[in-house]
Parts: sequence; structure tokens; C-alpha cells
Amino acid sequence: MNDNLKAFLDAKVSQYNRPEFIANDPVSIPHMFTKKQDIEIMGFWAATLAWGQRVTIINKCKELITLMDGAPYDFIINHEEPDLKKLLHFKHRTFNDIDTLYFISFFRHHYEHFESLEDAFVQPPGPLKGEQELYGSKSKASPSGDGRGSAEWALDHFRSYFMSLPDFPNRTKKHVSSPSQKSTCKRLCMFLRWMVRKDEQGVDFGIWNRISPADLICPCDLHVDRVARKLKLITRKQTDWQTALELTQNLREFDPLDPVKYDFALFGLGIEERWGIEGILPEF
Repeated sequence: MNDNLKAFLDAKVSQYNRPEFIANDPVSIPHMFTKKQDIEIMGFWAATLAWGQRVTIINKCKELITLMDGAPYDFIINHEEPDLKKLLHFKHRTFNDIDTLYFISFFRHHYEHFESLEDAFVQPPGPLKGEQELYGSKSKASPSGDGRGSAEWALDHFRSYFMSLPDFPNRTKKHVSSPSQKSTCKRLCMFLRWMVRKDEQGVDFGIWNRISPADLICPCDLHVDRVARKLKLITRKQTDWQTALELTQNLREFDPLDPVKYDFALFGLGIEERWGIEGILPEF
């Protein structure tokens, strides 16, 4: 282990993993709520819409919240068909009203059967009556049998479940990636970080308990990828799921129980300090 690099990255985690980080980041959207289901719904939506300028992402999420009368969970569970008309013109880049309506349909279906969105990422313990109907024909069995499974299994499982409703529009699948597509799954990994990681600084929520923070995979976006390569935390030439695994495994050497905390350091170095573009990297 490179002790100097670890010390440097730990210092950067302390610099960026703090409440001041929230305001300008999409994580500010779920922080607008206290109800667990609202946090999950808008956390998932903010992560899904997280491409482009952060200020635009935040504004589009706030627009969506307004269209759902400021109460996403209540709107999703109790809406009637006429209430959906106000959502017909919502759009962010390639995410449009068709996708929006399916997300609402999926969330209603899920929360009619489960209390938390965490259940969509883990196999419920014990047999469930009608489980095949809830999870769809593509659902796999958990390899561990304890409701956790690997991060790779959880992400593949979620995508299969997400696409299982009869009215699933084919165009919407591009908004939910999985390791089986060889994607880095940056948005879903970021969402899982928000929900799972136990964060004393209060940026990440840590409201899920059946996935271990040690099993999380570091979100690998353009900024993180660029800085990680400069620091030789990534050697793989292409950027895909295996790249995210390589990065995370190297970060586990610094903290095996909370490797994705270094997402704050790498992202901050990339987008705030512009390392890999303008910054001069020290030698480690």
C-alpha cells in the first residue's frame, strides 16, 4: 500500500466529505426530504438524471418535485390518471415523459409490496407468495442466500426487476444500466453510495442495512476516471464495469470497510481542482 497516497486521499476525503458539499451536488435533492420513501425515490431519480451540469440536474429534479406536488411518495401511491397529465412535458436530455410515467408506475408497483426500495436490490429473505410476479421471469436467485449477494448481482437483479412490468417501454432501459452490459453503472453506484454508506458527516444517508458499505463499488465517471488514472489506481485501458471493480479494489487497500468514501476525493480533485486537466499531480 502507498501510505503517502492514502494520506493524501484521506485528507481530500475530509476536505470534500462535509455538509458544504451537499448544496451544489445532486445529493441535495434527497436531502430535501425526511421521509424514507421520499429520500429513496428522489435519490434514485436524481442519480438517474445526473448527467450534464450539476446546476441543471438539480433544477430539473426540483421541477419534477413540484410536478409531484412536493411529496413524491404520496403522489406516486395516491395519484389518479388525471394527475399524470402535468408530467407529460417533463424532459431532461434523453429522459422524457414516457420514462417519467414508467418510473412512477414502477415505484407504485414496488411500494405496494415493499416498504423500502432496498428490497429491489436484495433478495427478500424466505419465500414470497407471488414472488415471481413481483420480480419478473428474469429474476435470479441470490448467490449468498442471505439477502445480500454481490454488488454485481444486486445491480443485475435490480435492472431485471425494474424492466419486469408488462407496460415497460423499451426506450426506458437505457436509463438503468447493469454490469451485464459492461457499464460502469456510475449512476446506480452513486445512488447506492447515498443509501448505504454510513457517513458521520451527513452527506450520504446510510438508511439501508442489507448491503454492506464494504461491498459498494466506486462510481466511475469522467472526472473520477481521469484522476484515478493519473494516480495509477486504474490501469485498464477502457472504462467499463471491470474498470470500476479495479478502482474499487485498489481503494479497498486504503479502507476495506468504506472504500467508496474516496469517491469524494477523486471527484473533488477532478471537478473542483480540475486534476487531470489543468492540475499538476504530485508524485507518490
